[in-house]
Amino acid sequence: MTATLIAPAEAAARPAHRDGNVLRWLAAYTSSMVGDSVYYIALSWAAVQAGSPSQAGLVMSVSALPRAVLMLGGGVLADRLGPRRVVIGSDVVRCAAVLAVAALLFFTSPGLWPLAALAFVFGTVDAVFMPAVGALPARVTSRDQLARVQGMRGLGIRFASVVGGPLGGLAVAAGGAAAGFGVAGLLIALSVPLLVSVRMRELPDDAPDDGTAASARRSTAWADLVDGLRHIRHHRVLAPLMLAITLGDLGFVGPLNVGLTLLADERGWGASGMGWILAGFGVGAGAASLLLTVRGRLPYAGQVAAYAILAGAVAIGALAFAPGIAAAVVTALFVGLLAGLSGALCAALLQTHTEPAYLGRVTAVAGLASLGLAPLSMPVSAAAIGAWGTGPVFVISAAVCGLGGVVALCVRDLRRAELLK
Repeated sequence: MTATLIAPAEAAARPAHRDGNVLRWLAAYTSSMVGDSVYYIALSWAAVQAGSPSQAGLVMSVSALPRAVLMLGGGVLADRLGPRRVVIGSDVVRCAAVLAVAALLFFTSPGLWPLAALAFVFGTVDAVFMPAVGALPARVTSRDQLARVQGMRGLGIRFASVVGGPLGGLAVAAGGAAAGFGVAGLLIALSVPLLVSVRMRELPDDAPDDGTAASARRSTAWADLVDGLRHIRHHRVLAPLMLAITLGDLGFVGPLNVGLTLLADERGWGASGMGWILAGFGVGAGAASLLLTVRGRLPYAGQVAAYAILAGAVAIGALAFAPGIAAAVVTALFVGLLAGLSGALCAALLQTHTEPAYLGRVTAVAGLASLGLAPLSMPVSAAAIGAWGTGPVFVISAAVCGLGGVVALCVRDLRRAELLK
């Protein structure tokens, strides 16, 4: 499929939040994310109905392995074929797989194997979908609008998390898991024509050359992967930025997932208290996304991201010492605000300072750090809380997260990085 190209000057003619092309991309992305949320509700319900709790847990975790193992290869594929083509193909495969299982559940009771196979397919496709999705913003808007687009993307994620859960619950309640999968498949399908209508910007490395590009296409996938890793390692901004992102995620994921559940149980806040804390976090993250959407490019992006990581780390540590549920909700709001701001700025800096030909691979490495490495901190955090309690573990996690901000401040090129090269 050949993308329709537009010149960079045309893409920069209006702010991203008023650009119909960007809004079509956002609608496609949001529809796909809402479909994902409904899919996970339907999958968990179907797995619980078909097997024991432990078997259901295994089904829900099946997608993690292929996603982590194949993520770097997915980045290579996105750079070779183009992210738009990969995202469209991924959504077509995911839609077909979900609708096939919906039909199977409607006519039969097949047990856990089709659900496990669906989860495996989703994890495999996610490994190419996620790097391609991360590489798309630079091709639908100009560099000076990347922070605003990341804010818009954050709003899409928040919308999907708010709408997807209730919609999935209603679908499952009305027609069982088959109906849930059917709704998820239709939402994912809706993203395909929207993506087809999105016009792509012509990036410098997209233009034909004297044969170098053809030679690059003939190189092996392994050579492309090594070349992408070398590009990150030798880059004065990308290398420390990737380290800052990894440290920030390692210190963030444990406390805000398993740690929060254990903290609520320890303090007697219960599930409702944990829900209020998560709501506070969601409001803060949504406010950060809205700020970037309206404000657009922020000056001193490297410094702002560094200070946001540091302040967010302090808020994470303070969460364990909140005297009551109200204070915990307010603290979580600040965690969401600062984490949302630093995350969006780091993503925009990655896209701004990555050469266009490497966007998929760089996004894949960042995704592997966030989705492959950082989740490993959850069982470690749970075991540590069991041994030492929530306070010390939240403080240690905050220190790890804060190291990301220290890296960003200490490395001059990253500290001085801007959203325009």
